[in-house]
Formats: sequence, structure tokens, C-alpha cells
Amino acid sequence: MNLLKPVASASALGSRSKQTKVVWGNRLVTVGGGAPVRVQSMTNTDTVDVIGTAIQVKELALAGSEMVRLTVNTLEAANAVPYIRDQLDRMNIDVPLIGDFHYNGHRLLTEVPSCAQALSKYRINPGNVGKGEKHDRQFAVMVESAIRWNKAIRIGVNWGSLDQELLANLMDQNSQRAQPWGAKSVMYEALISSAIGSATQAVDVGMDPSQIILSCKVSGVQDLISVYRELAKRCDFALHLGLTEAGMGTKGAVASTAALSILLQEGIGDTIRVSLTPQPGESRTQEVVIASEILQALELRSFVPSVTACPGCGRTTSTTFQELTQQIESYLREKMPVWRSLYPGVEKMKVAVMGCIVNGPGESKQADIGISLPGTGETPAAPVFIDGEKCMTLRGDAIAQEFQAVVENYVEKRYGKSAVCQA
Repeated sequence: MNLLKPVASASALGSRSKQTKVVWGNRLVTVGGGAPVRVQSMTNTDTVDVIGTAIQVKELALAGSEMVRLTVNTLEAANAVPYIRDQLDRMNIDVPLIGDFHYNGHRLLTEVPSCAQALSKYRINPGNVGKGEKHDRQFAVMVESAIRWNKAIRIGVNWGSLDQELLANLMDQNSQRAQPWGAKSVMYEALISSAIGSATQAVDVGMDPSQIILSCKVSGVQDLISVYRELAKRCDFALHLGLTEAGMGTKGAVASTAALSILLQEGIGDTIRVSLTPQPGESRTQEVVIASEILQALELRSFVPSVTACPGCGRTTSTTFQELTQQIESYLREKMPVWRSLYPGVEKMKVAVMGCIVNGPGESKQADIGISLPGTGETPAAPVFIDGEKCMTLRGDAIAQEFQAVVENYVEKRYGKSAVCQA
């Protein structure tokens, strides 16, 4: 068995996973089975802090997170979950909540049924549900709670918290082989066997297979790719992707993009999370932005209008195009929570902000709306192109504000209700 053998193409993997339904309230979100790849995130607040946690969930949801996971580690945290759900409902934030359980999930779900009912999905780590005879019994209790309340589960296996008994058994079996696998391959097999074996156990307890999502998280890019390629071959459960600890800043963003993009391009993965370590003072929503940007760059989803901008060179005389690009990107992202309902399709809009005459007019014509700022020695004027045609020229110190107004007017005319009716 060679888990490192690359997959030739996405078609070699066959069809995508079965559809999974995550129910919350009177609505549900589908995962897998050809449904859009969903963005997930997790709070880093103390769950006992109902208001603080609800505010962060709202921020993550408005940034584009379609599911949000909470730490549920104590009775106090479990008791807080229904109040968090109520607070979100009052703020009209209907994003589903996932309970992250380790060690005592069987007890919390049993002793606090209001928590079990308020959550939309339970994350169960089979390596942290007990040892020996307690393992199967406590795992079954959590699954039975999901069945009772009609909730989905994610069986989430982690490199750092593997079932040690399973790993020891696999190592013993490997030592008896004529040609033993390498240590890394044994570890891969332990991850995959734990996930699939636990899913089979959940089905035996009575869980609907369509309510099960699997994950096998590791920290290395190549390790993640190898594990998920093999996992996708051996099961058709919906799969959640993500490096378990991506890291901080550029490192975390690049590692997550490298790993997830390869797998998603091959048709592997139904939900994703970028487990980014926030830099001091950075918003938790950054991980959501990166996850959505990965899907948008692969043209799998559209979340916010894309902005094409040149990197700048010796022809660009100022930072005006950089500042304008930043302003426009921030403006579009801030507007999307409102625009999403008012202007269907606006998330697919393409905007260009270019810095000189070399590529400026051409890129601007290719975008839905674009502006070409003057470079070195060029006339101090900025032509604006709409739907491929030059429609005006902006001059002076208020170009940024004027162009922003042009963009907003364009959005209303093209994507507003009147535009849809005319079409």
C-alpha cells in the first residue's frame, strides 16, 4: 500500500461524496453530494461568555462563515449554548452552531439536553471519548443524542489525539508484515481507520449515514493531501478539510491554500476551515476571508466581487492605485452582508483598479467596471470603463470617492430588482 501515490486527475476519484444534511431551526444546509463547498470557522471566546461569543459568531457569519463551532468543555459552557443560540436568533443570525466535544461530551449532551437541542452538529473526536470498554459506550451515547435530536455529527480524527489503542494494534500488525510499512504510512492508516471505523460504529448504533461528516486533520501539507486522497477512495461520507494547526500570518495562509486547493481541485472536500492563528490585534474573521478566497480563486464559489489590481512598477508614480484598491476591496466586503439579499449575483461582479496605461485600459475593459489610473508621464486623468466601454474620465483629488459612487450606482442598476425585471 502506497498512500503517497499521487492521483492523476479529479475524474480518477469518481463522484463526490453523498449529501449530508445539517439541520438548524426550521432550515437545513446541505453538505456534499454536489452541494457548494461550505466555509466553517470556530470561535476563540470563552463559551460561558454568552454575549462575547454571540458577537464573535455574528462577526464570523457576516464575514461568510456558514457554520461556526464552539468549545463545549464544561457544564457551564453547555448551559450557555442555548442562550448563545437565543441571542443570535434575536440578532437574525441563523448560522448553525457546532459543539466541539472532547473527553466529556457524552455527559454534557445527556445532562444538558437544551445544549444538545440548540446545536446543529456535534464534533466527536474518537481519540478523546474514553479508553477501553468506556470508549464504545461513551461514543454510542453521543451518537444516540444526535439521533434523538436529529443532528449531524462530524467524526473528527486529529493527528495529535489519535486513539492510542488503535495505533498500537496497527503497529503490531505492521510488524508482522513481510514488508512492513514506514512509520508515516502506519500513522496515515490509523487516522483513516479511526475515522471510517467510527463512522461504521455510528451507523451500527442507528445513525443515518447522510448525517455523518468525516475529517482526518494533520498539520503538514503533504500529509493532509496523502491522507485525504486515500480517505476519499475508501468512503463516500462528506469530508471536512483543514490543517489542524495552519500557523500564523503568511505561513498559515499559504499552507492552507496549498493543501486545500490541491484536494478541492481533485473533487475532495465538502466543508473547509482555515485554522489560522490570529496575529495580535487581528480579527478572527481573517480565517473566513482566506477560506472564501480559496474557493473563489478556484471558481468553486463566489462570495464577494473580485478586484483585479496591478502590483505596481516603475511606471506607477504614486500609491493612489494601492490606496484605491484597498478602499474598494474593503468597501465591497463591508457592503456584502446587505448586498447579498438586495442584489442577487453581485458577488460575481469583477472590478479592476489599474495603475498605468500598459495594462490598465485592457484589464478595465475585461472587468464589469474598471478604472485605469495615470502612470509616470501620463495625462493626470483616470478613464472608467463599464461593461467594456469607456464611459467617463475622473480627475482631481476625489477620484476614490467618485469611483466608489460609480461602483454603487452600477451595482444598483445592474443587480437591483428593476434590472432583474427588465431582464
